[in-house]
Amino acid sequence: MDILIHPTYFPSISHYVAMAKADSITLEMEDNFQKQTNRNRMYIFSPNGLQLLNIPVKHLKDSYQKSKDIQLETEFDWQKQHFKSLEAAYRSSPFFEFFEDIIIPVFEKEYKFLMDVNLDTMDIISKCIGIKTKFLETSEFHKDTELVDFRNLAAGKKDTTQIALYTQVFGEKHGFLNNLSVLDLLFNEGRYSLEYLKSQNI
Repeated sequence: MDILIHPTYFPSISHYVAMAKADSITLEMEDNFQKQTNRNRMYIFSPNGLQLLNIPVKHLKDSYQKSKDIQLETEFDWQKQHFKSLEAAYRSSPFFEFFEDIIIPVFEKEYKFLMDVNLDTMDIISKCIGIKTKFLETSEFHKDTELVDFRNLAAGKKDTTQIALYTQVFGEKHGFLNNLSVLDLLFNEGRYSLEYLKSQNI
């Protein structure tokens, strides 16, 4: 299938289920930014349970901004905080150390735009998992599309996709947490992640 999907920050597992099954992947580049979505946030499994990691962004008053024009709020060192949170959550997972050096550039590189962060994270994760489908990009916004439309998967908690259980680091303490950032799957399942993604329904 040929899909249309939003670039988001270390996307949810449901994002990658769609991508793993796709023949072509087109990224929505021309949408208006929406708050309270996964465009600038991800959810991980911390020692205390569900944890939200949010990238602070600059908002202009009384105007719509395209997602690709959203700039980061640089006064807050979100990169350092996010990586520390990932370490606390996944240092003891089976594959964190294997992928650590691959993802760490996201937390060291200087970014101006949110979209650049999102594109980098999606590219890195695709390489880690083994998704070789190249990304296409939209040049204008269309509410309706002939592509299979998965843009709703950026809606954060409104994405109700249910995925199969896999072993999570703190699962015995808190129970299974559904559809977290794909990092949770990658650090726990490693090279088996692609096989898992292809086995899921969406």
